Amino acid sequence: MMTQELFREDAYAKECVARVVAIKENAVLLDKTIFYPLGGGQPGDTGELESRDARIWKVIDTRKDPDGEGILHILDSLEGLTEGMELTLRIDWERRYAHMRMHTCLHLLCSLIEAPVTGGNISADKGRLDFYLDYSPDKEELENRINALVTAGHPVSYRWITDEELDAQPELVRTLSVQPPRGAGQVRLVSVDGVDLQPCGGTHVKNTAEIGPVVIGKIENKGKGNRRINLALVSV
Repeated sequence: MMTQELFREDAYAKECVARVVAIKENAVLLDKTIFYPLGGGQPGDTGELESRDARIWKVIDTRKDPDGEGILHILDSLEGLTEGMELTLRIDWERRYAHMRMHTCLHLLCSLIEAPVTGGNISADKGRLDFYLDYSPDKEELENRINALVTAGHPVSYRWITDEELDAQPELVRTLSVQPPRGAGQVRLVSVDGVDLQPCGGTHVKNTAEIGPVVIGKIENKGKGNRRINLALVSV
């Protein structure tokens, strides 16, 4: 029992129809979904499920099923839900799109710092990456460079490689703490044209111009050989 991950095929899909295949504690498993589950520093999506007779259940979080059976849509209530029920899924698009902008922005930041990534986090208005770095980059210069990449309008695309191909190109993996999932036979690469290429399962915008203006916040010393770079999206 696995959930078809429609968000990997089209991160801009806001609505779809799916069927309940299992009910687990406070969550449902569906045969397909547009909801992204928590992972890679990106929060799980929120939104709603609606039945044919207009009953609505709020999705308060989305997580990967620890039993490996698919994606769990965690709900505010399970009342009235049954296996086999057909539902219309709607994500909180404004929140998701902000995550897409920020996640793509972090790829740009990663391309500008020649050091391994030790951690990261994404929210709707801000994000951060931690680097294994023994100095603090110049904040103004970094802000100018990342905004230049944003306004240049680089296309963002995806392609898949095999586990063996990834193993033969270890330089593609920029993270020290989290490795891309292997074992499924293939790994998705995210390409920011001419800027960055690395494995990633998150959702991204189609063009860096969609990110909008970016502000570099604090650059923090988080211990020996670790610098945290905070950044925020400017509302446009």
